[in-house]
Amino acid sequence: MVGVAHRQCRQNEWMSKRQWRLSFSRAEIVLINSWIPVQQIVYHMLRVFMKTKRLTDSAYNSGAGKLSNYHIKTLMLWAFELKPRSCWTDDFSLVRICLELLHDLAVWLSHERCLHYFINNCNLIDSSFDLEITQSRLISISRSSLSSWFVNSYIRRCSQLCPHNLSQLFDDVDTTVKLRTVVSAIVDWRINTTLTEKARVYFCAKYQIAVWLMRCCLNVRSLTCWLTEFRQVSTSLHVYFSSVAILHVACLTKSNGLNDELMDVLAVLVEQSIGPTPRRYYSRRSSDLLLNKAANLMKAVDDRSKSRSTVHLIAIKLSKAYLHRALSCEDSDNDSIYCLANVYLAVLYYTTGQDQMALDHCTLVTRSQDHSQCSSRVVQGELLPKIDDDIDTVLGLAVFYQHVRLAPLKQQQTQHVTVCTTELFAHYLHIKCLSVTKCQQLSDTTNSQSSTCEVRSYVKYITDMQQLFISDVLLCKLVSGFSEHKSVYKPHSGIRHYPTNCCSELNTSDLVELLQNSVPFR
Repeated sequence: MVGVAHRQCRQNEWMSKRQWRLSFSRAEIVLINSWIPVQQIVYHMLRVFMKTKRLTDSAYNSGAGKLSNYHIKTLMLWAFELKPRSCWTDDFSLVRICLELLHDLAVWLSHERCLHYFINNCNLIDSSFDLEITQSRLISISRSSLSSWFVNSYIRRCSQLCPHNLSQLFDDVDTTVKLRTVVSAIVDWRINTTLTEKARVYFCAKYQIAVWLMRCCLNVRSLTCWLTEFRQVSTSLHVYFSSVAILHVACLTKSNGLNDELMDVLAVLVEQSIGPTPRRYYSRRSSDLLLNKAANLMKAVDDRSKSRSTVHLIAIKLSKAYLHRALSCEDSDNDSIYCLANVYLAVLYYTTGQDQMALDHCTLVTRSQDHSQCSSRVVQGELLPKIDDDIDTVLGLAVFYQHVRLAPLKQQQTQHVTVCTTELFAHYLHIKCLSVTKCQQLSDTTNSQSSTCEVRSYVKYITDMQQLFISDVLLCKLVSGFSEHKSVYKPHSGIRHYPTNCCSELNTSDLVELLQNSVPFR
């Protein structure tokens, strides 16, 4: 919807400010960009012709009975759809194509119908148009008259943009040979100067981008707008703007730390380079919202590959920052949010090789006092980065299990069944971390006592759970062999224990280094 009044109501002060109409400009841009060059040139020629012949409404030529540029655009949209490609490419002649389209428009006017391209049964011509005069002027156009206009009013105007030594050649064009010579000279000049002109505009745009980012406050709304515009204008400028914006975020983070607004800005920059993910931005910061943002980023970086790019590592760092910030919110005392945020932090630290940090966050979950509220939150398997083959196998079997269970009943299949109970998954990941930090196998006698205690604790939680997911049972089977060690299970005290080396804030120095190394990131 755009705030534009109807042509017949523009003189009314009240109506001109309160009327709205439907706009299809975005769809029209997509279609026009799909046209081949000759179609775009024809469209431009028709608009210039109708304007110079005062057949369309303009600032200097306003009248109730005039056509508008939108009628010309509608004519081209229908011609692009209805005419075969051979009509535009075979026997190529701009004058011939333009003449046919002008005569088609005259036929429309004679039938008093110009059908809207997007809205069915919508006629763009009403009784206020001076159809008879316009139709007669269009039908009287001949090939010779249009050719003469094309040379004198179209090509000559192009020559005026050239240096004086080229434009003055048009003073003596009395033969076809001389006309071809002049046109060839104009085309050659244009080809030779195009790259230079593009380079000048490009470097000017780069300078303006750097100045704007240095002086203005970058936020999510302005960043999204600029990225959208540059994506339509130029791929290279889009990449350059993103690169400068990332360096700007790195500079601000190094100077003032990573605040909430910079985190949201960086999330937009990361997501537009690794793939779009659903996101919502609110002014109120809550642990639940921050947890969802971290989950969206984790889903985006889950490429299931062993090697990760710098941008993927930035996304992982940013996910950690959102999770740390969620734990620092006032409502993070909710055990479901507390446990799930720590489990996802443990997964991210384990993925990046920080096994002791992963172990500490698992410990925070396994020693949590109350898991009664954790049933409302589950570990979404499709969010998990690549951890190990066993978890991938379990999640795949869980999906297959649901298919087998629901297929005979002809029930609708859900997209994902990749879920695990939060505290049970924390126990499993805790055991996986122990197997790495001990630097030996769990079966070694020197290290088996603590590991076996964790296994037995895991089995006890499985036994006491009232409701299990199939993924929980399958993961438990993977470590069932560890329970054969003869060790007495000693339950934990139930007091929430924070390991001494578990940081509550993200180390931003590593993030700044990653941001600097990610430019250019494509």
